[in-house]
Parts: sequence; structure tokens; C-alpha cells
Amino acid sequence: MTDVILETRNLSKEFKGFTAVSDVNLKVERGHIHALIGPNGAGKTTCFNLLTKFLTPSAGQILFNGTDITGAKPAQIARMGIIRSFQISAVFPHLTVLQNVRIGLQRELGTSFHFWQSERRLDRLNERAMQLLAEVDLAAFADTLTVDLPYGRKRALEIATTLAMEPELMLLDEPTQGMGHEDVHRVTALIKKVSAGRTILMVEHNMNVVSGICDKISVLQRGAMLAEGTYAQVSANPQVMEAYMGTAEVALEGAH
Repeated sequence: MTDVILETRNLSKEFKGFTAVSDVNLKVERGHIHALIGPNGAGKTTCFNLLTKFLTPSAGQILFNGTDITGAKPAQIARMGIIRSFQISAVFPHLTVLQNVRIGLQRELGTSFHFWQSERRLDRLNERAMQLLAEVDLAAFADTLTVDLPYGRKRALEIATTLAMEPELMLLDEPTQGMGHEDVHRVTALIKKVSAGRTILMVEHNMNVVSGICDKISVLQRGAMLAEGTYAQVSANPQVMEAYMGTAEVALEGAH
């Protein structure tokens, strides 16, 4: 019996007659790194937006730990432990790296964001913030203004702020998008590292990333589930090859 943390049942989304997501049945197992892949326009981001309640499904159900969360609001599911990191680096550029993580930790103080709290009261969060920065190899950058961080390090900081919210399920939207090879390698290793004891669902274009760290892969095409399985199973699937029309075929083969 597999332990499913997140499940969708016939999840669908229509926009004025256009079906962006069609009858998607997804099961994310606890402790897994699960990737959602597919060609451009396959419905990956729409699917993610449905899961994080930024969009309301036209039909179907979303279950988290067996509880129907289809009608829940974004803030409610965040409190339940579903935390999303965004495609565009969502950090405060003119705060230090440490201050960014501390904002994520302020939830533990009982109410939401205490921007006006005394420094002394917030200093007790510093130790935990430094632990999180160490986890993502950013401890040396604690006092750096975020605007001055290299791009790949900004994404690492975003993962640290996501971790500060104590997610049971982390949703990563294109975590390596726009990165050079060295940053991709670092962030991939980081995702693998922080996945210990957590569940991660990620949308990702880079097949080398997916092949290296994912336990299971779901392939979407035109909003519908095309294939699912391990990287070896998915990359050997002729329909997947055809869906990527040669462009990702090279990437799929090259990632072996």
C-alpha cells in the first residue's frame, strides 16, 4: 500500500471553451521527488496553479493527506503544509539573506508577518534562520543584500524561505529555469539534499535534472496525462518521444 500525500481525481480546467487541464489523475507519494514534465503548453503551470489554489478547477477533486482541499483557499493550504516556490525568484531584494528567511519563520510567532516587531524579538529566529541557510549552503551570505546575490543563489534562498514555512509538501515551479550549468548542478544537488524527510513536486524542463533526482515522472500533453513512471520508463515511451517532437528527444537520450 503506497502512502499518497497528494492526489487529483479527474482534475480539469477550462478557459472559455479551451481545456487547459483534462481529467488529470495524479498521485504523489510521500517522501518522493515527483516531476511534472511536458512540452510547452502542456498544462503544467495550470496544473500547479490548481494544486496551489491560484485557480479553481472546472471539475475534479484535489486531496491532501486524504482530505478534500478542492475548495480551500491558498492561505488555508499553506497552513496545512503545502508551500509553493515560484517560477520567478520570490524574495525581498533589499533585505539581507538572513532577513528574508526570518520573514518565512515569523509564522511560528503565532500571527502572520510582524514587519514592525523589535529586532530583539526577532533575533530569536536568527539561530533557526542560520540553520536553514546552512542547509542550502548560504550561511556565508547571511548579511548580503539579496539584490547582490547571483541568480542561482537567489533560487537557493527561495528554497530556504520555503523550508522556513515547514512544508510537508514542497511545490517547486521550474527551479532551474534560466540557470547556467554550474547553478543547475548546485540547485539540483540542493533539491536532492532538502528532499530528505520531505515530499517535493516539481515542474521542470531540464531532463538532466529530472533524470538525476526524481523518483517518479508524470508527462502531460495538451492538458492530459500522457505517461507516468520512472525516468527509464518515461524516456523509453514512444508517445513521449513523439510529444517532444525531437527537441527533447535529444535531451531525453542525452540524459541517460
